[in-house]
Amino acid sequence: MDEQDIDTDRIDEAVLALMFLTLHDLDRTSGTCRAWKTFDWDALGRLYEGGLINNPVGKAKSVVLTSAGRERCERLFHGLFCARRKASV
Repeated sequence: MDEQDIDTDRIDEAVLALMFLTLHDLDRTSGTCRAWKTFDWDALGRLYEGGLINNPVGKAKSVVLTSAGRERCERLFHGLFCARRKASV
């Protein structure tokens, strides 16, 4: 596979969506929360540059999602991984 064929935006969306599974420590004041950061470092870097997570570099095993990152994380998770209910006919 050629690296040009890799859609890093889609990878980043999948990583952010999967973070939903490990969300914890919601701060109701700021809207931030934490998620485990056991994902590809390049993807984490891009999420940080996009303002969706705080800087992932450090000894902590989790990363802080910004309030925008937390909201997008949940939306992506439901959109990518939840079964869609079929409308009654």
